[in-house]
Amino acid sequence: MTSIKTQAAAAKRPRRLAREPRPQQSAGAGNYASGNAPDEQISPTKAPKVESKNEAVLAMLKRPDGATRDQMVEATGWLPHTTRAVLTGFKKKGYSITSEKVGGVRVYRVANGAASQ
Repeated sequence: MTSIKTQAAAAKRPRRLAREPRPQQSAGAGNYASGNAPDEQISPTKAPKVESKNEAVLAMLKRPDGATRDQMVEATGWLPHTTRAVLTGFKKKGYSITSEKVGGVRVYRVANGAASQ
């Protein structure tokens, strides 16, 4: 007499893998002694580095005329409070962020254009 638990386990379908296992490499593919040094192997071409939104905001702040919050929001697609948080993050990283009101609009700049790091 088999137990109910054993019968239920036998009725289950086998587990499927999330992805197929990788095919085995040929005998000498990973062997450097056979003359395949890492620099001789073909490497895929890397895509050019895309400028991050933080880098874009920092570039705007380094301009002589600085940037307003609205300009930064438009350039990044962030909400205003997120843009302010990024400015705080720059301050924590050592950048000297200054702000002043010009014609009723607050303009932010990086003082001296560099971090104190």
